[in-house]
Amino acid sequence: MVDSNDLCQRLGSNDPDVLRDAAYDAGESGALEVVPLLANLLCTHNLGVQEAADRALRKIGGKEVVAAVKPLLRSDDAPARNAAMDILRAVGAQDFPTLLELLHDADPDIRIFASDILGSTESRLAVSPLCEALLKDPEVNVRYQAAVSLGELAFAEAAPGLGKALGDEEWVQFAVIEALAKIRDAASVGALVKALDKSTDLVASMIVDALGEIGNIKAVTMLLKRMDAAPGVLRNKIAKAVVRILGGKALSLLSPVERDRFRGYLLAALGDDEDDVQDAAVSGLGSVGGDDAAEAVLAHAARLDREHHPERYDHAVVALREMGLTEALGRALREGVAARRGVALDVLAGLPCAECPRLLIDAFPALPEAFQPAAAKALAGIAGADAVDFFLELLDSTNEAVLLEAVAYLGGGMQVDAAGERLFALLGHPSDTVKEAALDACVAIGGAVLDGRFRELAQSDDPMDRLMAVYALGRMGVGDHMDIIRAALADEIPDIRKIALETLADSCGHDEASLKLIVSRLSDDNRDVRLAVVEVLGGCDSDKVLPYLEQALLDSDDWVRIRAVEALGNRGERESVPRLRELAGDASKLVALKAVETLGEIGGPDAFQALLGLIASDDPELAGTAETAIARLQDEQGER
Repeated sequence: MVDSNDLCQRLGSNDPDVLRDAAYDAGESGALEVVPLLANLLCTHNLGVQEAADRALRKIGGKEVVAAVKPLLRSDDAPARNAAMDILRAVGAQDFPTLLELLHDADPDIRIFASDILGSTESRLAVSPLCEALLKDPEVNVRYQAAVSLGELAFAEAAPGLGKALGDEEWVQFAVIEALAKIRDAASVGALVKALDKSTDLVASMIVDALGEIGNIKAVTMLLKRMDAAPGVLRNKIAKAVVRILGGKALSLLSPVERDRFRGYLLAALGDDEDDVQDAAVSGLGSVGGDDAAEAVLAHAARLDREHHPERYDHAVVALREMGLTEALGRALREGVAARRGVALDVLAGLPCAECPRLLIDAFPALPEAFQPAAAKALAGIAGADAVDFFLELLDSTNEAVLLEAVAYLGGGMQVDAAGERLFALLGHPSDTVKEAALDACVAIGGAVLDGRFRELAQSDDPMDRLMAVYALGRMGVGDHMDIIRAALADEIPDIRKIALETLADSCGHDEASLKLIVSRLSDDNRDVRLAVVEVLGGCDSDKVLPYLEQALLDSDDWVRIRAVEALGNRGERESVPRLRELAGDASKLVALKAVETLGEIGGPDAFQALLGLIASDDPELAGTAETAIARLQDEQGER
C-alpha cells in the first residue's frame, strides 16, 4: 500500500521523473489527500508531468477532483485551463451540484465552460439546466454552447426547449437546428417548419437540411405547401429534403397532381449548384418518371465527368433505368450527340425490357462505328433468342470488337448450335483474340458436328490447328478423346504436348490411365513440358503422385527440381522431409535454399530437427534461411 505522506513528499519534488512516478502511484492508489497536489501539477510547464497528473485525476475522480480542478477554469494559463476542462468533461458528472453552480456564475466564460462540460456528462440531469441556460442566459455565447451541448446529449426531452429557441439570434439558431437534427425528435418537426417563414435564407436552408436528416414523414406535407413561395435555392433544398424523407419509391405514391407539380421542382433542382441537391433531384426524377424527366437526367449524365465522378454518373444511369424505356432514351440512342448516346447505351445495357432489344437492333446500322461494340454488348446483355439472327449477321463484321461480342453471345451466352460451323471458321481469323474467343465458343456449344471438325483438325499439318484441336477436345471431355490426347503427348511440338498434359489435370486424381499418361512425360526432352508435368502433379488430388514428384527432384534442370520442391511444400508432404534435407546440401544454391524454405512450410518434428541441424551450416545464407524457417514454425505453433 502506498504511503500518503511519502506521496505528498514526492509530489512536492522538483524532479520531473519523480513527479511522473508519484502521479502514477497516486492514480493507482486513489489517494484523495493528494488530489490538490495533482491539480497543482496541471500548471507545470513539463508536458510529461502534466499528462501524468491528468491521468491520475481522471482515475481518482469524485467530488474531490471536481473541487480541486474547478478553480483552474479561471486560470490565465490556457494549457492548465484546457486540462481542467478535459478532466471535468470526464468526471464532472460525479458532482452535478458544482456544475450547476458554475452554470450560474457571474462570469459568462465560466458559464460557457459549464455548458460545455454538461454536454459531456451523458446524463438526462443536464437537460433541464441547459434548456434554462439556452432560453434565459443573457450572454449569446452561453446560449449557443447550451444548444450545442443539448445536441451532444441528444435526449428527446430537450426538443421543446430547443424549439422555443428558434427565435433567438442567428448564431444561436444554427446550434439549435443542428441539435434538433441530432436528436431526431418528431415533436420538433412542427417548430422547425414553422420557423421557416420568419428565418433568413441561410437559417431556412439549415432548417430544411435538418428536416431531411430527421426524416419524419409528417414534414413532407408542410414542406410541399411552402415550395411555391420559397425562393429558388431554398425550393431546391426542400426538394432534396422531401426526396431524402420519402425515399425514391414513396414519391410514386404522391397523387398525380402532386407528382406532376413535384416533378417540376425536381427539374429545377437539377440545375442547382450543389452536387448533393442535383443527386437528390436525379433520385426523385427516377421515381416520378416522365419523358421530360428522362430528357433532363440524360442531359445531366452527359455533362458529368465520368472519370472523376463515376459514382454520380452511375447514380444517374440507375435513375434512368428506373424510368424504363422512354422516348428520350430512344432519341438519345438514334440522334444524340456522342455523350448522350453513350449514356443511352449504358442505360440500355441494364434495362431488360421487351422493347429494348428491338430498339438496339433497329438503331444499330445507323450508329457510328465507335458505338457499335457498346451497342452489341448492351444487346447481348438483355436479349434472348430473338437476337440470334442479328448476331449471326454480325459474324461478318470487320469491326473486331463487334465480332467478339457476337462470338460471346452465340457461343458462351446462348450456345447456338446453328452458329457452330461459322464460329469454327473463325479459327482461321487473322486476329489471335478472335481465334481464342471462337475456340471457347465452339467448346461451349460442343456437339457431334464440332467434335468431328476438331478431330479432323487434330490431323492437320499446321501445329496451330493441332494445338487448338487438342485444347478443345480436352475441354469437351477427356474420356471421349483419349486417343487424340495420347497422340498429342507424342507430338513433335512441345506446346501441343503441354496442352495435352493440361487437359488431363482434372482427371489425374481419379483416373489411373490419365496419371500414367502424365508421368510418361517426366522424361520429356523439353524442359517446359517437364515443368508442366510437375505443375499438373502438384495440383493432382491423389496420394499416388508423391513418388513421381520425388522423381522430378532428380531432374537435370534446376527449375524443374525447384518446382517439384514447391509442389511438395504446397501439398504438405511430410514423407519427403528426408529427401528435402538431402537437397539442402545440393550443389545448386537455388535448389538448396528452396529445399530449406520448404521444410519450414511443411513443418512437423522431423522438419524442425532437420532445420536445427542446418542452422550450424558453414554457408551463412543457408543458415539464415533455416533460422527464418524455424521462426516461422515457432510462430505457427504459437498461434495454435
